[in-house]
Amino acid sequence: MKILISNDDGYQAPGIVALHAALAAVADVEVVAPEHNNSAKSNALTLHSPLYVHTASNGFRYVNGTPADCVHIALTGLLGYRPDLVVSGINNGANMGDDTIYSGTVGAAMEGYLFGIPSIAFSQVDKGWGEIEAAAQKAAEIVRQMAARKLVGESPWLLNINIPNLPLQAMRSLKLCRLGRRHAAERVITQESPRGDVMYWIGGAGAAKDDAEGTDFHATAAGHVAVTPLKVDLTDHQNLGYWAQTAAHLAGGDAPSEDI
Repeated sequence: MKILISNDDGYQAPGIVALHAALAAVADVEVVAPEHNNSAKSNALTLHSPLYVHTASNGFRYVNGTPADCVHIALTGLLGYRPDLVVSGINNGANMGDDTIYSGTVGAAMEGYLFGIPSIAFSQVDKGWGEIEAAAQKAAEIVRQMAARKLVGESPWLLNINIPNLPLQAMRSLKLCRLGRRHAAERVITQESPRGDVMYWIGGAGAAKDDAEGTDFHATAAGHVAVTPLKVDLTDHQNLGYWAQTAAHLAGGDAPSEDI
């Protein structure tokens, strides 16, 4: 089994170092990751400047680009082979609920999924890399079991997995769950630069808004490893009928709904 590993915290982050060491015991692994922290870059690709690939002393390859850039160039020529699995992480902090829209960790895994390869985004719920070795061992255990059940190499799928910041023996079972929701982000933070200009910093993520039973928030709070299948289709299927009727009215009632 061949695994491509990437992340959004950068190739030197403790999360990817621990993940690489753990997965190397179960598969042939290769790292292609951002040179610097690229958190919250989602699926962004670099299209208007060149990308460069360098190799670190430990064999990790790093790119002056986004997480999605790393996976994209790895799969379109850099590796020279097609991996059986793309794994992203382990992220420094949770990627639950709305986080998945912004997450570079999820973006890297989603890039693999878009290329038809089974992909997993791993995140550790708390920041600071506490119990990161335990999280890496849990991630490797999950990958090992998936390979044993021949889930790797089959039709593409995308999983978002959040691991609680606990010792391995204290973690509870995997729990399949839906994404929760967060409140809107905190207010923007303003500061004055040394030259007197106003600087703006994006506010912190909002607290959980929907953390009911069955959500990723609820599962990790109870010590479970939260597993959420994701998909790329953003269509609001539930409201297609409503908008078909509305579109007809907006078009003056003459145009077919699919023409607007």
